[in-house]
Amino acid sequence: MNNVEQLLRIRPYPNMRVESDPANLVHWMYMHSQLAAGDRPCFRPGLMDDMWSFLNSITLREQQRQPGRLRHVVVASDADAFNLGGDLALFAQLIRAADREHLLAYARKCVDGVHHIHSGLGGDVRMIALVQGDALGGGFELALSCQTIVAEAGAQMGLPEVLFGLFPGMGAYSFLSKRVAPQLAERIILEGNLFSAEEMHEMGVVDVLVPRGEGPAAVADLVRRQQRAPHAHIALNTVRGIAQPVGFDELMRITEVWVDTALALDDRSLRTMDRIVKAQTRRSYLPNAGAAAR
Repeated sequence: MNNVEQLLRIRPYPNMRVESDPANLVHWMYMHSQLAAGDRPCFRPGLMDDMWSFLNSITLREQQRQPGRLRHVVVASDADAFNLGGDLALFAQLIRAADREHLLAYARKCVDGVHHIHSGLGGDVRMIALVQGDALGGGFELALSCQTIVAEAGAQMGLPEVLFGLFPGMGAYSFLSKRVAPQLAERIILEGNLFSAEEMHEMGVVDVLVPRGEGPAAVADLVRRQQRAPHAHIALNTVRGIAQPVGFDELMRITEVWVDTALALDDRSLRTMDRIVKAQTRRSYLPNAGAAAR
């Protein structure tokens, strides 16, 4: 039985779709499902509203969890990119208006989401990022916040914010330095280069590397294997939070530095941001045949 046959219930959202198995043990969350020509597959506020709303809706209180009942959420994309990161057009608008309040509100919404994901929705969920296209900036941070990253060969990942004078401020340093040495994490951030999935796998950032087109099957196999030892994987969520904690306060203090740095950007940096937005808008990220088949 393949993955599509197992996922029988489909829940539509304005900016994504969710497929769940009958037992509500596995949920596949596809970003950018309603992308139109000229739209950018980035973290627009509406997408975050949909994502965080769904994740909150399936989060269980401690007394609601059943011993050994392990659940999985897979974050994927229907577009020809995983996620290009923050909404640069909105950033430029808020920075030009010196609107710290709304810029911080956007950043806090990002932090709320990635922190909740990193916690395993309270502890009984293993989050899996399925990267089948570009995962840049905040999109890469989203993948890093998950317990497992499965990537297809050829996908590009990186933190290019330094190109317009910024740094990735919604968890990249905290999450990345749990996977690689802090010195390497800092170099990746400050150099702003893009890396292939193969390179990220060699570094230890990507957990599972598979040929193009084989990501969904690899994720389904990973879920099956983890479900054979549910108590161990639930316990490991707790152990990870003890041994390698990433606290909400830590993330918020860093994102406040990001906000203040963003507000200090000069016009040259903002024009670079504008050019990136235009380049992203000109390129088509509409769902391709491979995405439609997932």
